[in-house]
Amino acid sequence: MVICGSIADALWPTLVESNPRLLIGLSAKNRYLVLVVNQISVGWYYLIGTLRLLAPDPFFFLLGWFYGPAALRWMERRTPTVSTFMVRLERWFGRFSWPLVLMFPNNYVCLIAGVARMSPVVFICLDIVGTLGRLLMLQVIGDVFAGPLDAFLGFVATWRIPILIVTVGLVAFSVIGELRRGDREMDALHDLEDVADEVALGHPVPELHELHEPFERPGPQDQPGSITTGPAADPPATDPEERPDRS
Repeated sequence: MVICGSIADALWPTLVESNPRLLIGLSAKNRYLVLVVNQISVGWYYLIGTLRLLAPDPFFFLLGWFYGPAALRWMERRTPTVSTFMVRLERWFGRFSWPLVLMFPNNYVCLIAGVARMSPVVFICLDIVGTLGRLLMLQVIGDVFAGPLDAFLGFVATWRIPILIVTVGLVAFSVIGELRRGDREMDALHDLEDVADEVALGHPVPELHELHEPFERPGPQDQPGSITTGPAADPPATDPEERPDRS
C-alpha cells in the first residue's frame, strides 16, 4: 500500500485525467477523491473509494489487538510528527470510542481500537459507516466546488510535464529519506517480533520504550475501557544503596 501511495503521489498529474479510477485505487487521499469525484460515475467512486479506504484498517486493528500498547509505541516511533495527536486519541478513546471510529476511521484510530479490544463486529460496522460518510462529504465538496476544481484540472493539464517532474522529484526525495531510515524501521519491526516471542512464552509484554529508550507519560490512573500506556512507578526503596539506578 505504501508503494501504491508513492506511485499515486508521483504520477497523479497524469492519472487524474487519463485514469482517475486507477488514481484512487492506488491512493484514496482526500485530495485525489475530490479531484476525480466529478470525472467518474458515482458507483465507481463509492466502490473503489470504499475498498481502498478500508483496505489498511483491518491490518492496523489486528496489529493493535495482538501487540497492545507496544504497537502504539511502534507507531509513535514511525510517525513522530503525530505522536502528540496519538497521545490525545489514546486518552479520549476510553470515553469516545464509538464517535472516534465513526468520524475518524484512520490508521491511528484503528490501531487504538485494536489495543482497546473493541468488539470486531462493532469496529467493522463503525468503520464502514464512517468511510461511507467520508466519501459522501467529499462528494458534496466536489459538487459545491465543481467550478474551481475544473479550473485546477485545466491548469494541471496545461502544465502537466513540469508538474510531473516536480511530483516525481519530491517522491524520489522522500523515498531516499525512507531508505536512509531503513535501519530504524527494521529495529521497530524487530521489537514487535520480540514482543510476539514474549507473548508466546507467557512472559510480561515489554513496551517499545523499555526495549530502546526511556519513555514517560503523565496520565490518569487506569479506568474501565482506558488504555494504559505509561510505565509503572519505581517501588519505594528504604536503603539509598538499593534505589533504582537511573543513569
